[in-house]
Amino acid sequence: MRSEAVILGAAFGYLALLFVIAAWGDRRASQGRSLIGSPTVYALSIAVYCTAWTFYGSVGRVTTQGASFLLIYLGPTLAMLSAPFILRKMVRIAADQRLTSIADFISARYGKSRMLGALVALIALVGITPYIALQLKAITLSHAVLVSYPAPIELQLAEERFWVDKSFWVALVLAVFIILFGTRHLDASERHEGMVAAIAFESLVKLVAFLAVGVFTVFVLFNGPGDLFAQAGDDPRLRQALDLSAVEGGALGWSGLLLLAFLAFLTLPRQFQVLVVENVDERHLTRASWLFPLYLLAINLFVIPIALAGMLLMEGGDPDSFVLTLPLSAGLEGLPLLVFIGGLSAATGMVIVETIALSTMVSNQLVMPLLLRSPRLGLESRGELRGWLLGIRRVAILLILLLGYLYHALLGDAYSLVTIGLVSFAAAAQFAPALLLGLYWRGANRRGAIIGLLLGFVAWAYTLLLPGFAQSGWLPSSFIDQGPWGLAWLRPYALLGLEGWDIYTHSLFWSLGLNLAALVGFSLFGRQSRLEQTQAALFTGALRRDAMPASLWQGQTSRGELRDLLTRYLGAKVATRVLEGGRDDQPAPPALIARTERALAGALGSASARVLINSVVRGEALDLEAVLRILDTTSQTLEYNRRLKQKSEELARIGEELRAANERLRELDRLKDEFVAMVSHELRTPLTSIRAFAEILRDGKDLPDAKREQFLEVVVQESQRLSRLIEEILDLARLESGRLTLNPQRLDLAVLARHGLAAVERLQAERGVTLESSIEVEEAWVVGDPDRLAQVIINLLDNAGKFADDDQPRVRLTLSRQKAHYRLAVEDNGPGIAEDERERVFEKFHQIKQQQGGKRRHRPKGSGLGLPISRGIVAHLGGRLWVEPAPTLGGASLIMELPEAPNE
Repeated sequence: MRSEAVILGAAFGYLALLFVIAAWGDRRASQGRSLIGSPTVYALSIAVYCTAWTFYGSVGRVTTQGASFLLIYLGPTLAMLSAPFILRKMVRIAADQRLTSIADFISARYGKSRMLGALVALIALVGITPYIALQLKAITLSHAVLVSYPAPIELQLAEERFWVDKSFWVALVLAVFIILFGTRHLDASERHEGMVAAIAFESLVKLVAFLAVGVFTVFVLFNGPGDLFAQAGDDPRLRQALDLSAVEGGALGWSGLLLLAFLAFLTLPRQFQVLVVENVDERHLTRASWLFPLYLLAINLFVIPIALAGMLLMEGGDPDSFVLTLPLSAGLEGLPLLVFIGGLSAATGMVIVETIALSTMVSNQLVMPLLLRSPRLGLESRGELRGWLLGIRRVAILLILLLGYLYHALLGDAYSLVTIGLVSFAAAAQFAPALLLGLYWRGANRRGAIIGLLLGFVAWAYTLLLPGFAQSGWLPSSFIDQGPWGLAWLRPYALLGLEGWDIYTHSLFWSLGLNLAALVGFSLFGRQSRLEQTQAALFTGALRRDAMPASLWQGQTSRGELRDLLTRYLGAKVATRVLEGGRDDQPAPPALIARTERALAGALGSASARVLINSVVRGEALDLEAVLRILDTTSQTLEYNRRLKQKSEELARIGEELRAANERLRELDRLKDEFVAMVSHELRTPLTSIRAFAEILRDGKDLPDAKREQFLEVVVQESQRLSRLIEEILDLARLESGRLTLNPQRLDLAVLARHGLAAVERLQAERGVTLESSIEVEEAWVVGDPDRLAQVIINLLDNAGKFADDDQPRVRLTLSRQKAHYRLAVEDNGPGIAEDERERVFEKFHQIKQQQGGKRRHRPKGSGLGLPISRGIVAHLGGRLWVEPAPTLGGASLIMELPEAPNE
């Protein structure tokens, strides 16, 4: 099964399948049934970030740098979390201005500068070429391992010529694929539906392949993760390899690598292509912000187990090949082929998108500006240039892939897979200062961006790229060890004596430091052109969609001149679609001029589009003051609408609060009336009794002594009842005014509870209530007023007796310790208190309605003030009083909780 014919058939059959998927995606798009309209497909296309580096190189990095490989994926995760602030802004700007690449984006921000766009394109071309070479190297190595295992692969690779190198032919097939599905339209801002569909499919293939080899390693080669990690833990070499100290540069190395991954994810040309250019709906970022990190977690789940298994079982083998050699060592045939296809998909996906992005930059930022400035070519006299421009882009594709292959063939052995990738990451990170500062700082200018990029690129080349040439033998090795001309302070890995850092953090420090310093410094002390100021205002205010002016032109031209321009460069069909009718001799409105510029920008880049529009429009674009005037007017309108909406919502809320307050006042008024009536009744009842018996005693001179004593006892009892009622009303008034006098002292709540039980025992017995107690602590020292607490306990016991069961009434008092508190609970076996009534029982004047129906024994009514007064007393003592269902008797439970008294 591992014959050359089978492997090649599988590889090129897989590539043919990509052609089929891409063609299917384009056909669905032409039928109006777009595949990339799905946020899931968008999230999967972003997984082009996971290249052969992820598939093979992450395992290799674990063997030398431990868990630091995770930082390469934590950086993108953080970037996706910032999507609402950074990526959404980038997507909106690119859509509004028809920007086609990161070079076009940065160029447009700084006044559509052709020089800046060309510089970004050149840096991308030089910096990303090693990354393309990495993918081709991975294809070559994986094919050699698959064919020759267990024989060493170095001999086979040394004997190969380029025409038998499989990566060379894969590169040619990919060139055909990219030409067919990446350059079908001249407008580079149009979505590559088929290409994105193929990339999303490849993301699934590489994920399935890697998970398959991971499951095989953990559960077939070993008896689960426990067995694998146990064996690894017994090996001191493996424990040391996974130690955090294995990371070069320590904590600084971790921080530098995390920052590098974060910036590279935003600035790599292929990531900009799929994140920004291919985005059809910025709302897709919402799902991608969690689905893409989930994908990264899944594809890295088995990286450490595979690395540990490789170090245990494949001692002396190439760590970058463990993903392949582990299933090969077990004698399998099908799984290694699946892994090879997975690695092929990881490599080809990156090459496809990266080449499309680079070819767009080369044609729009390098070739087209030169052609437009060269009068010898006579572009003005030519007919339609659409086919010619597409030809330029297709030639650029071939040259980029050829350049990547040459780097792989000549220099690729100098670095490991991960090292090559990080070199390209550091190159792409040079775009970050101009990109990110340009999004949020209006003062950043073109000169600062150009000088910053130049200094950053030179520092990157000196500290990372040239050492690679030295390791490949193209420069003397002393360049690294001793520095050029023997100057140790110029050593590329320890520039100016900065030693002890890992090479990537060291390079990032110098390159980004110089880049950022130049950008900020020259921007602070330099001036912007009017177009720069305009673009800066549009970029920094991009998230205010309604504030984007419809047109930035105030010059004049005719529809006919715009038609000729569009026809020459984009074709007659595009010209008809953009102009939407009208006579050629009619003047073109500013909105039509702007639409024409955007159409040209989508095909040729914003800088070239500006040059072409300037050639036919008499006048200038709107200056900064005009743009800001439009923005300010719109902003004022939006702010007025926002405030009006806020006021309306506030009025609605106040109206609702007033309605609720009115209802509450009505309820309080009703309760007041009931209370007054009830208190009047309660006062009248003892007063009437006292008056009646007093009159009997006054008029009944012949009453027997026994009767006289009985009547006098009634008068005394009614007087006491009247006194209690008046005292309750006075207590409530004191509580509400804060004038209630308490005498707090250290006391034993257990003793107080027993006294309370004794005080109500006879009364409860007369009512037929069975009184129970469960005092779980011998002592319960709290701080409180003994008289007031006794009043509370008796009130709780009295209330429970009133609402216990009719037939067999029971009341239970419990006292227990709860952490630093003591809790006294009084429960009954009555019907309980409904949940919506549990807080209302503590309101003034509120009484629970007696249930209707059935025979009930007489129960004395209260004033409805006992519980509110009790809660006020407990709160003044630092405790709580509340109601909950009774756990033992099933009725209601009134619970008082007081903090434990401090030790004396």
